[in-house]
Amino acid sequence: MTADIWRDAALAPTKIIAVHINYPSRAAQRGRTPALPSYFLKPTTSVAASGSSVERPAGCELLAFEGEIALVIGTRVRRVSLEDAWDAVRFVTAANDFGVYDLRYADKGSNLRSKGADGFTPVGPMLLPADGLDPAALRIRTWVNGELVQEDTTATLLFPFAQLVADLSQLITLEEGDIILTGTPAGASVVQPGDVVEVEVDGAGQMTGKLTSTITQGTVPLTGVGALPKADDQQRADAYGTDLDKLDQRGRFALTDELKRKINSVGTATLSSQLRKHGLNNVSIDGLTSTKPGMRLVGLARTLRFVPNREDLFAAHGGGYNAQKQAFDALNPDDVLVMDCRQDPGAGTLGDVLGLRAQVRGAAGIVTDGGLRDVAAVTALDIPTYFGGAHPAVLGRKHVPWDIDQTVACGGATVQPGDVIVGDDDGLLVIPPSMIEEIVDAAIEQERQETFIAQQVGRGEKVDGLYPMNEAWKQKYQEWDGQ
Repeated sequence: MTADIWRDAALAPTKIIAVHINYPSRAAQRGRTPALPSYFLKPTTSVAASGSSVERPAGCELLAFEGEIALVIGTRVRRVSLEDAWDAVRFVTAANDFGVYDLRYADKGSNLRSKGADGFTPVGPMLLPADGLDPAALRIRTWVNGELVQEDTTATLLFPFAQLVADLSQLITLEEGDIILTGTPAGASVVQPGDVVEVEVDGAGQMTGKLTSTITQGTVPLTGVGALPKADDQQRADAYGTDLDKLDQRGRFALTDELKRKINSVGTATLSSQLRKHGLNNVSIDGLTSTKPGMRLVGLARTLRFVPNREDLFAAHGGGYNAQKQAFDALNPDDVLVMDCRQDPGAGTLGDVLGLRAQVRGAAGIVTDGGLRDVAAVTALDIPTYFGGAHPAVLGRKHVPWDIDQTVACGGATVQPGDVIVGDDDGLLVIPPSMIEEIVDAAIEQERQETFIAQQVGRGEKVDGLYPMNEAWKQKYQEWDGQ
């Protein structure tokens, strides 16, 4: 069923209720984890259909998206029990909780002006019957201009959907058609006029389809009869979801020259040790060969996924401007294209032309656990390419290019768009951007300690008690380090 249900006056929502924070990833991003759910209301006039435009009000700069799962109430309930609460939900669909941070200061938590504008709650396009879904097994994804920026599941919600319904109904009668917005995962950020935002929810083999919104620029200025737009660095940081000095010009995590210098000052072996100390053991992309031995690779992951070849699917997705070509055309400086080829090198997944395209686009590198064609020509390029093996066949022998900028597997490691990729002669690592500075600083300290240890071993000292250092050697190290 489509979201046109809201055009029927009998089924139109009487209210839209939104949860402030519900995903652990968002709580971590915000730096606070609520003990109990809290809510705000949005006007019913904010509801819009898929394909609608969302206007950034004149004078505002911080229009932010928040992909969310929306619950549609199917029956009038008051004081429903936790056990019966899910039965009150008729449909699940995709939603986008847009807001302008420029007006957040004027709302003092109500979010009325910042999130209540006409069209600020797109929903749809398809409604999934709730009785066929497991509320703890849904996935939500958000794309901006085709790039995946949010992906999470409902498995670890702070407040399960049934709890939200039961809690709200204690004091508020929920009517048929009412909408509950259930929170957004990490990754919500700012969009600009001309951007296209898509949200999709799936579960139990069913999909809502992509809820599409195009951002436009408003031209009618707000007047002094009420609050006027006002933005400062704190609002900008909150809107973008991180400190401003960690963002590039596209509003994404930035690999600054200083951060790249620090990363390049330590080996992947040391970084791997620190990742292990921080609880990450499965972050190496294994079994690949580099076209540029001795060259470092540092960049941010963009991803391309291939699926096993099936003739009818290749006919539909293998030719023309397919996902493979789109991925290479979308590369930017500091990007590393990571390809999921299921560790099957039985056909080439790129050759000299696409390798050259990546180089011309300024990409930092290419990583594929599949095959490489034109090995000599690709090796002659300046850009480093890590590959699973050489093979003369075209990709249609084994692979169908399927989608881009989604979570993929490569060389036995899970890679998400935006992950930091670091490679040298010891191998390739995948490092979450939220951890990169902490990991690198610890790795720099580790290598400094190992320099001291190596000096002592070179002078004839025994390894026992020195590696790792006991308290006596730690004291000597502190004295050496302070020189």
